Amino acid sequence: MKATLKPMRLLAAGMAILTQIVVHPVHAQDYPTKPIRILTTEAGGQSDVVARLIAQGITGPLGQQILIDNRGVLAAEVAVKSPNDGYTLLLNGPFIWLAPLMRKTTTYEPLRDLSPIMLAVTAANYVVVRNTLPVKNIRELIALAKSEPGKLNYATAASGGSPHLAGELFKIMAGVDITRVPYKGIPQGYNDLLAGRIDVMFPTAGSATPHVKSGKIKALAITSAHPSPLFPGVPTVTETGLPGYESGTMTGVFAPGGTPTAIIRRLNQEMVNVMKQPQVKDKFNASGLEVVANSPEEFTALLKSDMARMGKVIKEAGIESD
Repeated sequence: MKATLKPMRLLAAGMAILTQIVVHPVHAQDYPTKPIRILTTEAGGQSDVVARLIAQGITGPLGQQILIDNRGVLAAEVAVKSPNDGYTLLLNGPFIWLAPLMRKTTTYEPLRDLSPIMLAVTAANYVVVRNTLPVKNIRELIALAKSEPGKLNYATAASGGSPHLAGELFKIMAGVDITRVPYKGIPQGYNDLLAGRIDVMFPTAGSATPHVKSGKIKALAITSAHPSPLFPGVPTVTETGLPGYESGTMTGVFAPGGTPTAIIRRLNQEMVNVMKQPQVKDKFNASGLEVVANSPEEFTALLKSDMARMGKVIKEAGIESD
């Protein structure tokens, strides 16, 4: 009897191991079987626009409805508490992975509780100044700021947002003292810049472009590492006086941490295919967004680099967020 049981036990153990090995691939092959939800920021914002364009593109290939769930600042909190089965996704910008560096207590750790799928798009910031400010480039702006420490000011909206971080990075790298003036929203900052009460802003390029084209404010540079075809003729900060400077906004897609790799791969493949279609790229470009559409591994590496780089800025500038 014992001799008979031993082979049976070995067979059962082998079947158990085999079941563990094949369960995820089978699950991924069946995926998706129901609608997928994408959590993102407020309706009408940059992340919302990106989410809707991606959703439109992947609905057909995945064969399921893609629902946009606008949760604002709570989007990440909801995502990390959701099942890691591929039916809840998160699309958002740097605040998602930088917020834990700006808060005393957080409920999640980005690289542990979120699974990166793809960096969708990037958006440069402009360095813009009031028309009456006597500078023509970044070099002259730095010289003016150094000659009058604390006299120049710059406008931002949310603490820890892209315009705020771009401004603080500029101050640190240039070694200048420029006073931050916080507003409830960027439109209020523009109003005072146009009226000459604010000297400098570091807004997203998309929001600044209409004011720049109208000639109501001066664009000194964009904050991307390289010149952008979306803003022809506008030099980078690096080219015009501050080598090595780079800032901007990244918008990426995540799943809850622990989502099966095969599902992450499937989602990445379908999203990349959509993002690289010429007509889709044109829609993003029209909003001042440059398509990246990279791999989960490349996105993860960028997240680690950004958290390390901007973490130093956040600490040195003493930036805190609610």
